[in-house]
Amino acid sequence: MKFAFVTGTDTEIGKTKALTLMLKDFSTRQKTAAWKPIAAGCERVSDELANTRPTLKNEDALALQAAMSIDLPYEQVNPFALEAAIAPHIAAAYENCVLNSGALNRAFATWQSACKQAGAAMGLIEGAGGWLLPLNAQETMADWVEAQQFPVILVVGMRLGCLNHAMLSYHNIRERGLTCVGWIANQCQSTPMAEAEANVQYLQQAINAPCVAQIPYFLSNEAEQAWLAANLGFTERLGW
Repeated sequence: MKFAFVTGTDTEIGKTKALTLMLKDFSTRQKTAAWKPIAAGCERVSDELANTRPTLKNEDALALQAAMSIDLPYEQVNPFALEAAIAPHIAAAYENCVLNSGALNRAFATWQSACKQAGAAMGLIEGAGGWLLPLNAQETMADWVEAQQFPVILVVGMRLGCLNHAMLSYHNIRERGLTCVGWIANQCQSTPMAEAEANVQYLQQAINAPCVAQIPYFLSNEAEQAWLAANLGFTERLGW
């Protein structure tokens, strides 16, 4: 089973959208699984048919659960669901949730085992926020990814400031001895940024990894499906 970690240049720049499209594209060739270990800003949801007590669920994690091709319970897809819509390490402290590399390792082992039993060949892991997201006062998500030696896919939210954010993230990934296997330019605003194509061109020559896709801002599900049909196989640019 292959794994890749999907990070972004900031929060709210379209990591989940990019990842769901990758899952759907990969699923045409192999069974896929997704993992969003940490999600803040979860809402209490109850299953009225099953008469269950409300549990915390996150919109992005639910989107990943729906897009992957194997069936796993929500608690395995998003083991650290935090209610407060703030930095996860602060939310975890408020909610008495232990958030560190050891806890991540244990949750990852559970998810990995379930994925293998279901026959998944590709596992995509979505970070929270940007690349250097703190887990606690001593550790960052990047530290955990470094320890795991996952290849990294960088999602660049195409808005003012993205060049600085992209290059800082990319260089830190490289400095840690990790491989950035590809990057995605995601139009995260309904109005495209000024000189969007010139910004993409700069990143294409500055980042030593393929631009896997340029994703537009979708105004409807139909537009998203049309884009995916027109770009079927785009994840092959990763070489997998």
